[in-house]
Amino acid sequence: MSLSFMKKKPSRPLNVAWARFAAAMALLLGVGTASARVRWNFQTPVTPMAHQIFHLQDIMFGVCVVIFVLVFGVMFYSIFAHRKSKGHKPATFHQSTTVEIIWTAVPFLILVAIAVPATATLIKMENTSGSALTVRITGYQWKWHYTYPAQGIGFFSDLSTPVAQIENQEPKGKHYLLQVDHPLVLPVGEKIRFQITSKDVIHSWWVPSFGVKTDAIPGFINQTWTEIDVPGTYRGQCTELCGMGHAFMPIVVKAVSQKDFQKWVTAQKALMVASAAGSSKTWTEADLLSHGKTVFAANCAACHQITGQGIPGTFPPLSAGKKFSAAPAMLQQLRGRGFLTKDGRIVMGPVKNHLRIVLQGIPGTPMPSFAGQLNDADIAAVVTYERNSFGNHTGDVIEPSQVAAVR
Repeated sequence: MSLSFMKKKPSRPLNVAWARFAAAMALLLGVGTASARVRWNFQTPVTPMAHQIFHLQDIMFGVCVVIFVLVFGVMFYSIFAHRKSKGHKPATFHQSTTVEIIWTAVPFLILVAIAVPATATLIKMENTSGSALTVRITGYQWKWHYTYPAQGIGFFSDLSTPVAQIENQEPKGKHYLLQVDHPLVLPVGEKIRFQITSKDVIHSWWVPSFGVKTDAIPGFINQTWTEIDVPGTYRGQCTELCGMGHAFMPIVVKAVSQKDFQKWVTAQKALMVASAAGSSKTWTEADLLSHGKTVFAANCAACHQITGQGIPGTFPPLSAGKKFSAAPAMLQQLRGRGFLTKDGRIVMGPVKNHLRIVLQGIPGTPMPSFAGQLNDADIAAVVTYERNSFGNHTGDVIEPSQVAAVR
């Protein structure tokens, strides 16, 4: 019987394995290549702060890779070269002052090497001095409001991804859930200060390419800054779980030249004048219903659903005759405003009460106040739409002047 299988195997396969391992580690260490960055690294930085964060990340990643290779290299070599089958015996000494000093000093020096640039980066993040433009950012459930105090401009930025895509009725677009109706427009080459807060719960304003991620906290104003190098469109998201519509409040920033920014400012002021004029004119029923559908989709559909059926136990339906059951406090509020019968069915209550609900919200319930979010024409349109849609046929046509009277 042959015992050839017990003979020592040639060393070539092992050498090949080590060569392959070395090649893989060399590839891993090539963190500076553009192709590697595109595949697995951060988004391409377009601000000085983002470049600094990117550089700091490369340093830390490199340190981690070197430590990994050294530690596991020594460990695997020791296991292979000093195994028991080769006659090696465990060491009998476990104390060495020199070794203790070395493996205490080396990590300390590594931490210092990392801490110095990291601290410099954090300090730089907080330095908003010398800003040429200030933008106030306010988080709402679930949208962003942008204000340019010096320019006298303010507007809401809402998700504009088509409802059909969200409900899987048509293919999702390239920027699914990352589209808005009004992007934040900023000039390139200028230091811009952001003042960030919230009107309801904690949100977080994050644009990866800017290296900016700042929490929006009710009652507090956090500051940060950016200076965009390259014109283009940059996208981000709210990164703080803020309720059921958290996934539906994206951020879109359009960076343009200073000349184009000034043109945009002029156009926005004209739009604001036109919007104010819209609140004083008389609207037709068709125009109110058309505009109301748009306002509803942007502001109300997240809770009441695009079909107006609501969510049982949380958000009431808007269709008269539908049964609704929820916490006693909410039912009491709805009943007191004339929108719920004794047997728990939704009804279209008085117009003035409907306007008050939209303007003031309902205390103790998820229904927020829209007085500071929508103008008189928007509220007139959405209330007209709600009272004549989802199976409702009240025939009510609300004009902006009626909203102004209730406001």
